[in-house]
Amino acid sequence: MNTATKFAGFALGLAGVFTIALATGALLGPDPAEPTAHDTAGHKDTDGHGEPLGGMLATDRGYTLQLDTTQVTAAANVPLRLRILDRHGAPVTGYVRNHDKDLHLIVVRGDMVAYQHVHPVLDSEGTWSVPVDLTRAGEYRVFADFVPEGGEKLTLGAHLRVAGDYDPQPLPQATTTSTVEDYTVTMDGKVAPGQSTRVMFSVNRGGAPVTDLQPYLGAYGHLVALRAADLGYLHVHPEGHPGDGVTAAGPGITFTLTAPSAGDYRLFLDFQHEGVVRTAEFTLTVAPGTPAAGAATQNEHTGQYGPAGHSH
Repeated sequence: MNTATKFAGFALGLAGVFTIALATGALLGPDPAEPTAHDTAGHKDTDGHGEPLGGMLATDRGYTLQLDTTQVTAAANVPLRLRILDRHGAPVTGYVRNHDKDLHLIVVRGDMVAYQHVHPVLDSEGTWSVPVDLTRAGEYRVFADFVPEGGEKLTLGAHLRVAGDYDPQPLPQATTTSTVEDYTVTMDGKVAPGQSTRVMFSVNRGGAPVTDLQPYLGAYGHLVALRAADLGYLHVHPEGHPGDGVTAAGPGITFTLTAPSAGDYRLFLDFQHEGVVRTAEFTLTVAPGTPAAGAATQNEHTGQYGPAGHSH
C-alpha cells in the first residue's frame, strides 16, 4: 500500500471517529455545568400562576444584584452594601415603592436560621447600605425584593459567605404554632401544591386575642415564604389593608399563598404591636396531592378564615 492510500484510509477512519463522537454527544447532551446568573424571562420554576420563584438568580430580566463583597467575618452590625445594575451595568436609582419601601432586603442562612428583614438606604450613586447581624457564621442568601422604575416586580438573590465557626441546624419540625416573647401566633390553612390558598395567622398575647395590631409595610403583617430545598422565594400577598373599612386589626392576618411543589417551606411572619415588630417562624410541610378542599375558607358570620367545614 502506497503512502497516499495509507493517508486516505487514516483520514476516513478519523472522520468515522468524529462522526461517532458527534452522535454520542447529541444523545448525551452537553456536559453539566454550574448554573450561572442569566436573564430568565422564560424561567420555568413558577409559583403556580406563572410567576417565577424569586431569589433563584442574581440576574433576571436585565437586572443584576451585585454585593460589594461576597465574604465577611462573623460579627454584629456588619455593613452590607449592594447595587442593582441594569442591563448596561449602570446602578439603578429609580424605584417604585412597594409595601411602603423602595427595596426589601431579606438575609437568611442556608439552614434558614438568623433570618432578618431590613430596609437599606440608597445613596445618590445607586448603592444601598444597611448594617446586618452576622454573628452566626455560614453560607447566607441575600434577597433583594424591589420594583425598578419602568420594570416589573423582581426578587434577586446572591450568596454571602460569613467566615467563622459554623453550627448548622436541622429544619424545625412542621408546626402550626409559634411563640415570640409573650405572643402566640397560630397558622390555619391547608396548603396544596400549585394552588392558591388562603392562610390565616392569629395573634394572641397571654391567651387573649390581639385586636389592635399596627400597620407594617402597608398591611397588618408581612409574610416571607422560602422553599427549604433551594431557598426559592415565594411571592405572598396579604388580603386587605389597614383603613379599607373591612380588614380588622387582628387577631387574624390573612395571606394568599401558593406553594409551587410538595415539600417543606419556612414561613416568616412580621407583625407590629405596641410599636415593636416581631417575627413568628413556622415550618410548613406541603404534602403531594393535598386536596384543594382543605384550603382555608371564609366564615360568612365571623369574617375569619379556617379549614373548610369548620367555623370559629
